[in-house]
Amino acid sequence: MKILVCGDVVGKSGRDAIKSYIPELQKKHSLDLIIVNGENAAHGFGLNQKICQEFYDCGVDVITTGNHVWDQRDFAHDIENNPTVIRPLNYPQQAPGKGYVVHKLADGRKVLVINVMGNLFMDSLNLAFPAVENVVNFYDLGKDVAATIVDVHAEATSEKNAMGYFLDGRVSAVVGTHTHIPTSDTRILPRGTGYQTDLGMCGDYNSVVGFCSEQPVKRFLKHGPTERLSPAEGPGTLSGTLITTDDETGLCREILPIVQGPHLINR
Repeated sequence: MKILVCGDVVGKSGRDAIKSYIPELQKKHSLDLIIVNGENAAHGFGLNQKICQEFYDCGVDVITTGNHVWDQRDFAHDIENNPTVIRPLNYPQQAPGKGYVVHKLADGRKVLVINVMGNLFMDSLNLAFPAVENVVNFYDLGKDVAATIVDVHAEATSEKNAMGYFLDGRVSAVVGTHTHIPTSDTRILPRGTGYQTDLGMCGDYNSVVGFCSEQPVKRFLKHGPTERLSPAEGPGTLSGTLITTDDETGLCREILPIVQGPHLINR
């Protein structure tokens, strides 16, 4: 099975990158499943129903999120009407939406996609590791589901790294989101789980993590009130990873960084 997972989509530049490159990548790699982290897609803050539909229209199957999932006022309601949009699993049980989805492909195979938020330097949520383990233990890889992908939305590289080893051999891949900077540690862990600490972002890399550089620079120069960040609106680059899983075991056979666009080295 071939699965494309794309990093955080930031603003219009990120959305345009998804629309431009997803169909091209689908054709080139004969993708079975496309996952996109959309938590910054609505002008850099959150997600809305219109953008979800735009993603679906260009071939996206599952949308993950993170700490900005509720930034758009109506999305707490809209997420209930989007069964393939998931929010971090370790939000309180009363939160709208759900933290994982079992997506059924046209050929009948099922893929478990889990979204979880880290505990270090992030919003105070339930513990990430036990939350993920409870779900992973319920779906036997290679039997109940053909593949399992975990999006760890976290600040600390050590926490994402630890999650990879914690789940090694039990899921197909663990990939990180949130920092908007792609890491160069794409690899298969000892027991067969694909791993990358952060997928980077889909957006304008001529920026500070996707936002117009002047505003973040000002924040680092002074304390006190600051203006709201605005997404950079130059040409967007898509950044993510291509995961190939074994049809029998569900483990990772190959994991490759995917970069399409004007700013980074295309791979």
